[in-house]
Amino acid sequence: MPPATDEDLFNPKPRRCECRSSDASGETTSQNRWSAMTLHSGICVIIPAWNAEATIVRAVTSALAQPQVAEVLVVDDASTDGTAQSATDADDGSGRLRVLCQPRNIGPAAARNVAIDASTAPLLAILDSDDFLLPGRFAPLLATPGWDAIADNLAFVPEDQVAALAPATLDHGTASPRRLSLAEFVLGNISVAGQPRAELGFVKPVIRRSFLAAHGLRYDESLRLGEDYALYARILARGGAFLTVARCGYVAVERASSLSGCHRGVDLANLAASDLALLGEDGLDDSARRAIRRHRDQTAAKARHRRFLDMRRAQGLPAALAQALLRPHQVPPLAFAIARDKWRDRHPGAPKPAQVRYLFA
Repeated sequence: MPPATDEDLFNPKPRRCECRSSDASGETTSQNRWSAMTLHSGICVIIPAWNAEATIVRAVTSALAQPQVAEVLVVDDASTDGTAQSATDADDGSGRLRVLCQPRNIGPAAARNVAIDASTAPLLAILDSDDFLLPGRFAPLLATPGWDAIADNLAFVPEDQVAALAPATLDHGTASPRRLSLAEFVLGNISVAGQPRAELGFVKPVIRRSFLAAHGLRYDESLRLGEDYALYARILARGGAFLTVARCGYVAVERASSLSGCHRGVDLANLAASDLALLGEDGLDDSARRAIRRHRDQTAAKARHRRFLDMRRAQGLPAALAQALLRPHQVPPLAFAIARDKWRDRHPGAPKPAQVRYLFA
């Protein structure tokens, strides 16, 4: 099958898997072509997916179009639509794609771990099922020395602008690679009220499997929010060299229904607990500890706000207020958050036109 073109990436059409002849070992000849890459230098692109039938073909196609990719593992997390079949239909016949179907929903962190355990490539890269990779993404990253994890810039593109997107028009910066500190990374994940989300936890690095194995690191399966942030923070806490480069190679499609915008109170509370555990890491400097505490406090405040709103919806305002008053010191920030929400509802301002923006401004 010919390589994917730009038109294939941005307006992909489902394709049926092609049957290939097998050699005596039972492997297809196309699989044999990739075996050396898998063992020595290839990348495994991991695509966790849940009800992503509408976008999974684009994601898979963009991953298979990368010459450095040795494996593409789609983990269908008990979808109720045709995600698994659509992912299979996107196969290019090279033998690199596998679709792993989960019998029950296990969440994004556990889905990532399933793919890590099922793969062999020495380098790992996460691709969200509604996003896609730009052509030629990995070559500049792999040519950069001295890293345990490396991330390029990320373009946030409104869903209705994806079809017309021309990769050459994106900002491919030329700044030299720079190394992130733990404090800088954590502070870069503290959101600013009223501003578009641009936390550094959105980055999608290439990660060395050997570093994760040497330090016993995996995705925290208790998290259904911030699982990437938690892993990256621990890579940094264990002394990992985490580089960022200015070139843009990843497109995050901004959709109203995106899972990253759905924050339950329990998910926020679990993320705050993850920060508390992170503070127990050995060797953290004072700046890192201050940053982690600040992130934990903001996340815990969001969790209290979410729980208040959920209780008010389920049991009424009196019950929610009674619960909040059990911890009087938490009432002022909660009251501020509620007042801020009401102000925004009553003064929404003029809608801003959607436009492409970048994670590394």
